[in-house]
Amino acid sequence: MSNPTIAFIGAGNMAASLIGGLRAQGVPAGAIRASEPGAEQRERLHAEHGIAMFASNAEAIAGAQLIVLAVKPQVMKIVCQELAPHLGADQVIISIAAGISCASLENWLGGRADAPLPVVRCMPNTPALLRQGVSGLYANASVNAAQKAQAEQVLSAVGLALWLDDEAQIDAVTAVSGSGPAYFFLLIEAMTAAGEQLGLPRDTAARLSIQTALGAARMASESDVDAAELRRRVTSPNGTTEAAIKTFQAGGFEALVQQALNAAANRSVELAEQLGQ
Repeated sequence: MSNPTIAFIGAGNMAASLIGGLRAQGVPAGAIRASEPGAEQRERLHAEHGIAMFASNAEAIAGAQLIVLAVKPQVMKIVCQELAPHLGADQVIISIAAGISCASLENWLGGRADAPLPVVRCMPNTPALLRQGVSGLYANASVNAAQKAQAEQVLSAVGLALWLDDEAQIDAVTAVSGSGPAYFFLLIEAMTAAGEQLGLPRDTAARLSIQTALGAARMASESDVDAAELRRRVTSPNGTTEAAIKTFQAGGFEALVQQALNAAANRSVELAEQLGQ
């Protein structure tokens, strides 16, 4: 694929990860640019990746085919309204901000019914910082096949990129993977505390819990069977694992997980309504 010029609006951690991933994939520095108000961050990214950095958003997007909006949701409206007069008809907008709908972005960016803007909305997660992330992507009707491929190239630079058929599914992605790393951190915390209570040194309990989580995730990722079958294979009848699993299930583990993800998805809907005004 030829390298389109990509402009990042905002150069925080997630944008910096995407830039680093793109450079690692061989995208030339000349095809990437970014705007950032902080002079120190501009200098750091230029030194690390050799890309052009700007204090001005309008300067950063001039001549870019892809524009990645990587600012906080709370300031997205102002940023979009400032960008609107400088947008070209052939520029694709990629938003990685949580809770901002395509309709809100189109409205703030000056899209019209007779001149709709191509917008891709994404929900990445924090393991993208290690290029082990996963992102859900939704494209509005104005995004063509080539532009979808370009957007996927950007997000796949930091992990797996999965396309969604319905924008409403972004809320489910937020609940499952966007917020998901925190669920695993919570389990690691709880296992570490339980291991310490059982007599292990805290550092040992933590290392055991973390490596177990890492190994289990890798087994699930690389196996040709699903997680349920993997669980069954390591759960011997009347063994130690079965004793633990039965205790989890007696406490309503599956129902609690469902309730938790429902709460996250509902909150995602609420935030979209609040932030999109």
